[in-house]
Amino acid sequence: MTTILGPILMKISLPKSAVLFFSLLAQASVLTAANDPNNPTWWDKYTYLAKNGPLADGSTTGSITSGSNVDVSNECGPQSETFIALDTRSPKNLAAGSNEIFRLPMRGYYSSNSGKSWGAVDLPLPASQGTNSINFGSDPTLTFDSRGNLFYGYIVVFFGNGAGVNGTEMAVARSTDGGKTYPTVTFFSHEGGSNHFNDKPMITADQNPVSPFRDNVYIAWDAAVGGSIGGGVRFATSRDNGATFTTVRVDDPKGQGHSIGASPAVGPNGEVYVGWNDYAANAIVFNRSFDGGKTFASPVTISAKVLAFDYPVPAESFRGALVYPSLDVDRSSGPHRGRIYASWMDLTALGTTDIFLSYSDDRGATWSNPQPVTDRLSFRVDRFNHWLSVDPVTGYVIVSFYDTRNDQTGSRYMTDTYLAVSKDGGQNWNAPDLRVSNVSSNEHDCGGVFPCSGINYGNQQGDYEGVVSYNGIAYPIWTDSRRQLDPIAGCSRNLGMEEVFSARVAIP
Repeated sequence: MTTILGPILMKISLPKSAVLFFSLLAQASVLTAANDPNNPTWWDKYTYLAKNGPLADGSTTGSITSGSNVDVSNECGPQSETFIALDTRSPKNLAAGSNEIFRLPMRGYYSSNSGKSWGAVDLPLPASQGTNSINFGSDPTLTFDSRGNLFYGYIVVFFGNGAGVNGTEMAVARSTDGGKTYPTVTFFSHEGGSNHFNDKPMITADQNPVSPFRDNVYIAWDAAVGGSIGGGVRFATSRDNGATFTTVRVDDPKGQGHSIGASPAVGPNGEVYVGWNDYAANAIVFNRSFDGGKTFASPVTISAKVLAFDYPVPAESFRGALVYPSLDVDRSSGPHRGRIYASWMDLTALGTTDIFLSYSDDRGATWSNPQPVTDRLSFRVDRFNHWLSVDPVTGYVIVSFYDTRNDQTGSRYMTDTYLAVSKDGGQNWNAPDLRVSNVSSNEHDCGGVFPCSGINYGNQQGDYEGVVSYNGIAYPIWTDSRRQLDPIAGCSRNLGMEEVFSARVAIP
């Protein structure tokens, strides 16, 4: 096992830099301590719905193009926190999801033409608990199995009539038509009470035809505190196409509620991997199972880090960018088949945020020293809300992230979506990052054209964005505020606000 203090220390050679680093470390400790991990980010959604009621209109006018970018949602009210998946059996089929902030359901999106155009659908919710209660979904995550079945995971949050959280549970909906409909859904792992809740699920499936666990569906999440098997990171497996799930715990049982952002992945022979942010230990941590998710080994530290939980990047007015890993495995027939990759955000010596990556060639027993994946620039830039995808055909490693390099004012408010690409197994990131968004977004102050002190539509960009890649093509998806003042047909408030955007990017 390789355990280090993080990539920042290796870059510091001058005493002034060392002083700056430890000053930032102390600053980060204060900032993350001030943020309450037990106050979930979906609380803003509840306060809006309780005060204003939900928007009733769930229709969409159909996706629209903006050059190389596509407004996937093109819908009333704000959306945020996006995810995308691709059907490797039929690679033109894509499915995606997002949070709805002013409405109750989750939103699903589907495309049968490689993302050129999209349709939309609402996800199912259970009945409300009690009179005048509010329940909604949050935190989308999607995966296809090897037979083209689509699984959409999310949490369901139950609120009482002015009494706060009544409980949460996990949901996995299943589609057999590429995401156009979700006729079946499984609800499980219910947690009752105001201080017990499930959060941040991520889902994957075993698509490997030679795996003994082919088409198992896996979902990982964090349980803030308590519950029947304690808090921490939980991992559920379905062996019957999402009809039922069996749940185990995969992190240290001594630390309840000290982990967040669990990310699962599957190796080429059915190996099951999961990584997460252990913010009590301030480390990116990993575990593995070789029996299809029935049992897990002891956790392994991928890397220590500077930031514990989140960080208030200037580009966001009302929330911090969350620290979490994104995990994927090379399932190509190339020289790095079986290599596991983990990426995450951390603080640099300049007081900015960047995306770092480690990899493992021994099924997660030891890990390489972390290195930054983004362009090395001569001025201060923040990178955050990343996601990782390893192309199962080419083996290319692709990381998507928000980037503030195009803000000419120096305030680091304006964001764009970029891709970093490695073609040699994550060892070198020398090629220039690829700009994906063709218009910058401003989530901080509305660009000075709207009477507000900052954009807060209930979630801003959310905690994460998505990317999936296949056969040399990457499909990033992100929250975009370029249409915040644009009218959208049929919207009572006549504002586009935050929309879901995507693009089809050929990797050069």
